[in-house]
Amino acid sequence: MSQTPTNGVQQGKQPAQAGSKSRSKTSLILLALGAGFLFVVFAALGTWQVYRLQWKLDLIAKVDARVHAAPTPAPASPQWPQISAANDEYRRVTLTGRYLYSKTVAVQATTELGSGSWLLTPLQTDAGELVLVNRGFVSIAPIRLIASTAPDAQTPSSVTGLLRMSETGGGFLRENAAAENRWYSRDVQAIATARGLGAVAPYFVDADRASAQANAASAPDAEKPVGGLTVIAFHNSHLVYALTWYALALMIAAAGFWVVRDERRRARASGEARGQVAA
Repeated sequence: MSQTPTNGVQQGKQPAQAGSKSRSKTSLILLALGAGFLFVVFAALGTWQVYRLQWKLDLIAKVDARVHAAPTPAPASPQWPQISAANDEYRRVTLTGRYLYSKTVAVQATTELGSGSWLLTPLQTDAGELVLVNRGFVSIAPIRLIASTAPDAQTPSSVTGLLRMSETGGGFLRENAAAENRWYSRDVQAIATARGLGAVAPYFVDADRASAQANAASAPDAEKPVGGLTVIAFHNSHLVYALTWYALALMIAAAGFWVVRDERRRARASGEARGQVAA
């Protein structure tokens, strides 16, 4: 009879001791190492995105300055090896020369005016250098548009526009098919090879609207190309990415704080349970 209460008390305390059992030191060390590693990685990724954001904002500012600056002569052949997207793309340039209309290619395009083609035509400068010029957008089918017998211009044309870097490869999910005269990207070297142009500038020029209109009268196109449709837009989600990575780092820190607090609670509960058993 006298042993029954003692057994009842001990049985009643066993769940409390089991529920407040502390984690092992090994598991705590592994949790701390894992949380610390993830926190450092997420924080580093967030900081990297902050640097990328500053780089993107600086790039946008530089491009905006180039687009609105006074036009300068297009780079000549001695400058071609130094041309780069970082330093030259979207510069406003001018050039004068004679259009080789018989070498025109139509590159598939989708613009604010709908689907159609860009007309890329070599322009031979007074120095004899060749620069591809995107004379503008047309909506009619390119096969019906371009005739290889189109006469080359006899008089010079002046062009003002934006310097653009060559688009290597094909368009979205499509590759250029030069043999079939199907073009999906403005690949300067591929076009030059297909048209037998030899050495050309490593860039092309998007003619502005005024240049396209001024030179339309002497062009042999069935539809006059519309210039000045260059879209200048930069995808900039670096701030969102940075906030996401920093949020994940804070979540890891909060989880670590919760584990520490829970471990202390378990330790207190275990100590109280041992005290009650000893009593």
